[in-house]
Amino acid sequence: MMVHTTHLSPAAAAILLFSIAYTNAFHPQHAFTISSSSSARCIRHQRVDPSPPLNMNKHWEDDDEDDDFNDYDPEEKKDRGSDETIFSSDWVEDEEGNLGPAAPSLESKQSTPWKKNARWNSLNPKVKMRLIQERQQIAIEKKKRKEPSQDKKRRLMMLFKKSQLKNKKNSRVKRKMSLTDEQRIPLSSLTPGMKLDGQIISMTNFGAYVDVGTECDGLLHISQISREIFVEHPKEVFRPGDEVSVTVSRASPELKKLQLTMLPPKPEIDEDDETDLDRITLEEIDVDDELWGEIKRVTDYGAYVELGAEEQGFLHFMDHPSFGLDPDSPHPSTFMKIGQRVRVWVTDVDVDRSRIKLTGNRPASLPQLRRELGRTVN
Repeated sequence: MMVHTTHLSPAAAAILLFSIAYTNAFHPQHAFTISSSSSARCIRHQRVDPSPPLNMNKHWEDDDEDDDFNDYDPEEKKDRGSDETIFSSDWVEDEEGNLGPAAPSLESKQSTPWKKNARWNSLNPKVKMRLIQERQQIAIEKKKRKEPSQDKKRRLMMLFKKSQLKNKKNSRVKRKMSLTDEQRIPLSSLTPGMKLDGQIISMTNFGAYVDVGTECDGLLHISQISREIFVEHPKEVFRPGDEVSVTVSRASPELKKLQLTMLPPKPEIDEDDETDLDRITLEEIDVDDELWGEIKRVTDYGAYVELGAEEQGFLHFMDHPSFGLDPDSPHPSTFMKIGQRVRVWVTDVDVDRSRIKLTGNRPASLPQLRRELGRTVN
């Protein structure tokens, strides 16, 4: 223990010296030493162990468990020879006016310089990149969780529009020849009935546009695709980029329009054939006329019936007498067969568009047939 006497008064110093002398005389286990320097004077106190020195040979030869070696306490030995400063002239006053040692400076605490981010700088660059990407992904997920609903809807809508635009670009077909190419055939050189080979460029609800090497694309209407099956949309038959063989139906160089067809041409009327001469014209057909015909083609909406007229009549599946009898047969092909003879009535005749609408049910405007049962007389 060390006591600095710089700040003591002469009377206090004399009393302290007398106490030290008395302690050294009657308490030999405590030793006080007085030291002085140019800056301060101090009194050093050291606790002396009065026990006799330890005989190591005795302890090695004695096997008794209750010896002095087992009673050894390292903490007690540490306290016996330690110094303690109870007062020093280097002490400073704190905010409450009490004397105490000054706080150690940062330089004394940090004897060796500390390297900033030393562990991070020692990592492999690949490990650094992986850690950075993981933290960035976590930050993005947290930001999305905190994203307002309006911003989220806007972001999802933009992603949807981008995907639509990407699909549209991918669905475009690369033309074999540019539209501005001089080798393209002008529309004025085309005649009805000319056969051409083309490529499906795009499709709509009403037909498909075909590039046949002319100055504009030709329209292939859904009604001009097939007579055997009913085509509701061109995608049921074609895909963009398919090669098709078409026939010119009509070409208009002034309007820059070209109409195409895939239907075979109608057979020409033979003047010597009496069956063709006996065909009924549309002007001769009236509403509610009763006719017999043969089903030639069945579609998803009905059937085309050959009536012996200039045009075939269309019978809707809901106007067929067998409609609704079997609930497990929703398609018209289950009760309307090709080659089947049916009795129909005319509901409408369109001379301009060459169309005849039929029904399989007797119209209510016609008189109903009644069957009278005769009475038997006994």
